[in-house]
Amino acid sequence: MTPLEPVVLSFGAVLLLGLGFGAGPCNIACLPYLGPVFVATGDGVRNAWRILLPFSTGRIVGYSLLGGLSGLLGLIVQDWIAAPWVRWVLGGATIIVALSLLWRRRRRLRGAGCSVRQQTSMTVEMTPAKKSGVAPTLPGGLFFMGMGMALNPCAPLTTVILAAATAGSAFAGLMLGVGFGAGAVLVPTLIFALGVAHFGEQVKLHLSRWGNSLENASVALLIFMGIGTAMGWIAP
Repeated sequence: MTPLEPVVLSFGAVLLLGLGFGAGPCNIACLPYLGPVFVATGDGVRNAWRILLPFSTGRIVGYSLLGGLSGLLGLIVQDWIAAPWVRWVLGGATIIVALSLLWRRRRRLRGAGCSVRQQTSMTVEMTPAKKSGVAPTLPGGLFFMGMGMALNPCAPLTTVILAAATAGSAFAGLMLGVGFGAGAVLVPTLIFALGVAHFGEQVKLHLSRWGNSLENASVALLIFMGIGTAMGWIAP
């Protein structure tokens, strides 16, 4: 086996590397997966963290695991993350998110309006509907969607994995992954929280008469992205 060429990167260096990656191609790769979620929910900037927190956490965990595993084994695991199971994780998680949004809509429609209760005095009492709530599988789906995005190979991640492998330490590799992940999620989080979330809210507000159609289209797009990713037709 050819020995690895030593690559030394500090925590600050991988943080900047992640910032550069997150400010560029990362946003383009994440948009087809997260964009429909914001349009379907229309929750706006205030509740954007409900989507971005599990998604970004999944990405950081994914990068950290890759770094720690490379440091522990002293091997470049780039070939491992090119295996079909990686796209199955991202594709399956995307489909779970789509189904969660369907569940959320069903709960909302079921609770829409007011329940009518006929009393003995022939009066009708109107009681407010319950809030639809959040599908319990949505945060988990977003977490694994983020992890699936992190496991997709890219040039900056290859450099981090190589540095982690040559470091020969699981902790050092883990910290390199954490640094890269923190930098990679910072800019997309700001863009999606302030821009895409606001856009999704405005779309739902101004096109409220087509709200159901928008949700259906968003869910259909997510299912298409999930199946296409799992089958290898779409490369994030």
